[in-house]
Order: sequence, then C-alpha cells, then structure tokens
Amino acid sequence: MSSAADITPTAPAAAEAPCVYYDGACPLCSREIATYQRAQGGDQLQWVDAAVCPAPALGAALPREDALARLHVRLPDGRLLSGAAAFVAIWQRLPAFRGLALLARVPGAVWAMEMLYRGFLAVRPLWRPRPLPAAWLALPLALRRELRTDHAGEAGAVMIYRGVLALARDAEVRAFAQHHLQTEQQHLALIEAVVPRSQRSRLLPLWLAAGWVTGALPALFGPRAVYATIEAVETFVDTHYADQVAMIDALPASETQPGASLPALRQLLETCRLDEVAHRDDARARRGAAPAGVAARLWAAVVGSGSAAAVRVSRHL
Repeated sequence: MSSAADITPTAPAAAEAPCVYYDGACPLCSREIATYQRAQGGDQLQWVDAAVCPAPALGAALPREDALARLHVRLPDGRLLSGAAAFVAIWQRLPAFRGLALLARVPGAVWAMEMLYRGFLAVRPLWRPRPLPAAWLALPLALRRELRTDHAGEAGAVMIYRGVLALARDAEVRAFAQHHLQTEQQHLALIEAVVPRSQRSRLLPLWLAAGWVTGALPALFGPRAVYATIEAVETFVDTHYADQVAMIDALPASETQPGASLPALRQLLETCRLDEVAHRDDARARRGAAPAGVAARLWAAVVGSGSAAAVRVSRHL
C-alpha cells in the first residue's frame, strides 16, 4: 500500500482534468464523493467508481484492488496520488474545501490526515457490504427473489412452532411441534447457505413476529386448531415450492449463467417441499376426519391469504 506522499509516474493522461478513483461500494465513501461531486467545481473533475468500472478505466499502474483499498487521484500530468494527498488534490479544486487544502500546508498536517485516514480504512469493512457470491449472482433475478421468500418463510415457520410450544400444554401437540421444528430449522440452515445475508428480506422481524402469532394463537384453542393451522400453512408452502421447482425446469438456457448450480438448487427445493408435505399430512391425520367448523375454515383462509401476501412483499423487501 502506498503512503499518502507517494507519487507514481505514469504515462501522460489524455484528459486535462484530474481523475478521482473511489470505492462506490462503500456507503460512507460514496456519500463523501457525492458531496464533492455536488460542490462548485465538482464537474471539473473526472469521477471513476472503481467497484464497477471496466479495468481500462482505471488507467495505467492502478490495479482494481489498490483502487478499492484507498482513494486515488490521477493528475493531468499522469502522477498518481493516494490517501490524504489525494484528498488534498480534490480540495484544492473545490472552492468550498479550499480551507482544508490550506490547512494541509501546515507542517505535519498531511501526515496526521493520513494517519486518520488509515484509521478509517481499518474500520471501513464494518460499513462496506461483502461482495455477493458468484453463484448467487449467476441465478436469474426472478429466482433470487423467490429464494428470498423461502428464507422469510422458513424463518417464519420456525417461529410458528416456537409459538405453539410457548402456549401449548398438550403433550402430543408439544411432541408434534418439537419434531417438526427440527425439520424447519434444518430447512432454514439450508436456505441461509444459499441466500446471502444482505439479500434477505428487510422485513424479517415482521415475518418472525407473524410466525410466532400464527403458532401461538391456535395453541390457545386446543390441538385441533394447531393441526388445522399447520395443515393450512403447509398446503400453501407445498404449492409455493412446487411453483419454484417448475420455474427452474422452465428456465431457458439463455437465462442461465455459468456458475448457477440449478440442479442442486432444484433438489434442495424439492426436498424441502416433500418435508412440508409430510408436515401437512401429519397434521391432517392428527386433526381427524371431522369437518372443520366455520371459524376453523375462516382461520385457514386468513393463514393462506396472509402467507401469499407475505410472499409478494418479501420478493421485493
């Protein structure tokens, strides 16, 4: 890593304006750069987002790794500045920041600025999102959205059984919930291995709370209410997973990028679906053959429509 005072000679730059290379994937960095861009004189500088630009845009002697590690400025004469010296070069060209540029002339000021900048770089990973796995990016956008709903659904399913266990006192119901809770926890772990943390639903706390209530409320009304609820939930989930398997089967080769492990993903979804079918059939058998009452049918309709609405929302949020 070069120091703030390092100046690397390069081939003469074709452009007359200094060129700023910054990490647009860093939220704090991009906000600061946006401030400079909006300032008077900001349109007199060239701005290159090193996180997304093609390699030739970085110019000579500036690997992308270095450009992402520190702020760089290439001067019109081809010299390459980094760190605090790069900031000073920007400030000198923006009237609103000339005061900082003058402060940098104080003996030792640039060194102190460089030390502060290095301190920021040490903690910057806390704000900079992790790069998304190539296997995730290789999946079609529509399928990635579906997988986000699967994560939200499995997290909610875990909470359904925890809600049952929180209020149910019947030993058979508790054994039923404990058994199926273990399967749902396994499903959640499998989906979490596929869906990156940053791509999961931002409304996850809402889905967790809704899941707990969906399990706890029927537990207040006895075993048949619990079994009817699970039957309704798993009936919806069976169809949901089946639709996703069909989506994978129907994907044209033109929409499948290298690195997308669709056969393995299809097998995961089908395995989860079959487990959910077993949960549904177990709940149906325990509920018994007696027809459900009006209240039970209404509750099942609410559970099904609520699950469908949650899926629609979590595709995007």
